[in-house]
Amino acid sequence: MINYYPPRGFHFQVQFLNKQFAVIDSMFQSVSGLSASVEITEVVEGGENRFKHKLPQSVRFPNLVLKRGMVPDSTLLRWCNSAIENFEFAPMDLLIILMNDQMLPLKTWNIKGALPVKCEVSELNAETSNIVIETIELTYKYFTIPNVSF
Repeated sequence: MINYYPPRGFHFQVQFLNKQFAVIDSMFQSVSGLSASVEITEVVEGGENRFKHKLPQSVRFPNLVLKRGMVPDSTLLRWCNSAIENFEFAPMDLLIILMNDQMLPLKTWNIKGALPVKCEVSELNAETSNIVIETIELTYKYFTIPNVSF
């Protein structure tokens, strides 16, 4: 395990887990939004002015942002377009897997109930020869981090 510390963030895989689609294109250049925070409510106690009680309420998960070079026709984009254009939402689970150089998983995030909320295409500019990047933003219920053993 010492060979993999600290892990590099460039070798990862995104897997969409849905029985409706046989193959989901899942090659991305970046994934962001894997974080969780606890929302806190402050309660003032009568007669106690030195502090406020801080009570945990719920866990908050930000949107997941996936970026890649634009794929003109893909199953994933059809899923996104169905939600955005037709307002037909079909939640999907995902696995985000960080791997070592032997293609073995180091860490896995199991995303539950993802739904597309935003699709964006980078600027089209005749003065540059940049790759067109598509950004897909997903909201989700929560994620778990299962134990990985190899």
